[in-house]
Amino acid sequence: MSNQSVQTVSTSNDKIKVALAVIAAIAGVVGFFYLKGQNKPALVAVGALVAGLVFAVLVLWTSATGRDFLNFAKESVRETKKVVWPTRKEAMQITGIVFAFVVVMAMFLWGTDKILQFLLYDLILGWK
Repeated sequence: MSNQSVQTVSTSNDKIKVALAVIAAIAGVVGFFYLKGQNKPALVAVGALVAGLVFAVLVLWTSATGRDFLNFAKESVRETKKVVWPTRKEAMQITGIVFAFVVVMAMFLWGTDKILQFLLYDLILGWK
């Protein structure tokens, strides 16, 4: 028998907080489209969206699952900033190589299709 304690992944309280955060985010989006459809000023509709999303983030921050997710999102943004994008010249060269490969592959597949068509329909089946 092991003496290690079992750590639960999330409590029911955390699940309720996450559900409330999802509902708040959905309410913000629904409020945005509802107010936009009522010909309200755009600032009011955007305010409803932002308020719903901010409330969702605040509620999510109070749960362990939400904090883990938000930390993951922050780390993801940090990692995307480390990406080294190719120069224009490199991008054009890569695009040219891909285009040439696609043309060669298309010609190969077309040739294979024509050879199989000739073998099956003309030689084996005798259809013309």
